[in-house]
Amino acid sequence: MTDTHLPVSDIAASVKAARQTKALTQRELGRRVGLPQSHISKIESGGVDLQLSSLIQIARALDLEIRLIPRKALPAVEGVLRSQEAGDGKAADQHPAYRLEENEE
Repeated sequence: MTDTHLPVSDIAASVKAARQTKALTQRELGRRVGLPQSHISKIESGGVDLQLSSLIQIARALDLEIRLIPRKALPAVEGVLRSQEAGDGKAADQHPAYRLEENEE
């Protein structure tokens, strides 16, 4: 697996956690996206290759967004997310965790 892919287990765990947060059963989520409950179960267990179109439908049903982030910006995004998760409330006042060089885009 290359570093450009999120591990299937991370995606599966994220889908399951989001579904549970919304208090949806696998069957209810399946109805919302047009997939059988058994397929939702396989997605959550990492037992199937998840198509991008299915991931987008599932994300929308769970009120999530899928974002593609340029690899060079990933450290900055992760730094902001970590500071928000820490709940320090100072993310907006802090200096950037990562800054692109002038010759990078």
